[in-house]
Amino acid sequence: MTRRLRRLAIAPLATVLCVAVLPAAPAQAEVTEESDTHFVTRHALDVKAAPKDVWLALISPGDWWNDAHTWSADASNMTLTPQAGGCFCETIPAEDGASTFGLEGSVQHMTVVQSLPRKVLRMRGALGPLQSEPVDGVLTITLQEIEDDDGEAAGTRIVWEYVVGGTMRFEVPQIAKAVDGVIGQQALGLAEAMGGVIPPEDESKSAFDGAFGEGLGAESEDGAKRGETPATGLGKGR
Repeated sequence: MTRRLRRLAIAPLATVLCVAVLPAAPAQAEVTEESDTHFVTRHALDVKAAPKDVWLALISPGDWWNDAHTWSADASNMTLTPQAGGCFCETIPAEDGASTFGLEGSVQHMTVVQSLPRKVLRMRGALGPLQSEPVDGVLTITLQEIEDDDGEAAGTRIVWEYVVGGTMRFEVPQIAKAVDGVIGQQALGLAEAMGGVIPPEDESKSAFDGAFGEGLGAESEDGAKRGETPATGLGKGR
């Protein structure tokens, strides 16, 4: 196996389609669930760019993906077709030898299952070293407009969630931490392409509250659960 094919390739993550406008919050990242056969990793960060601009960057991973986490050692070989059935793929250029000519290779990182421009990109697939295992993964990346204290548009919250399940030969705690770290690098790469992460103003909030708002799932005064579920952020019954 060549040096290039030994590189860890991990693709873009994240979360959920929410309709409310959110206040700005600090970046958050964590492995939120873990068992013998699954793990969930989530990253949330805010940028000053509008959802439209973030979306256009998101679907062009070759512009911001880390070269060190590709199979070809060059992120510009990556393409993403943002429509159902579309491919998040990578071309491995041919390399000619002294007495032979090379053949071009390719990698399918993930397949798009949902694409809602400026809102959510959901893809399915086992990333990087997980390709060799009988596991499946769902990566959801959600974009949501955020407001400043005066109620004016202040940018976009980008939330990445990657859910992986199935039998694997890796030790789950180790592979979950590794995948979380690499996806975090890509989340940060996208944010930096958008001008960088908005600096935190209040670090007292928990990672969960920072990503999804305070008090989700808590009892309201009338005893009813609030409208969003912590696992997805979607309203009940959707």
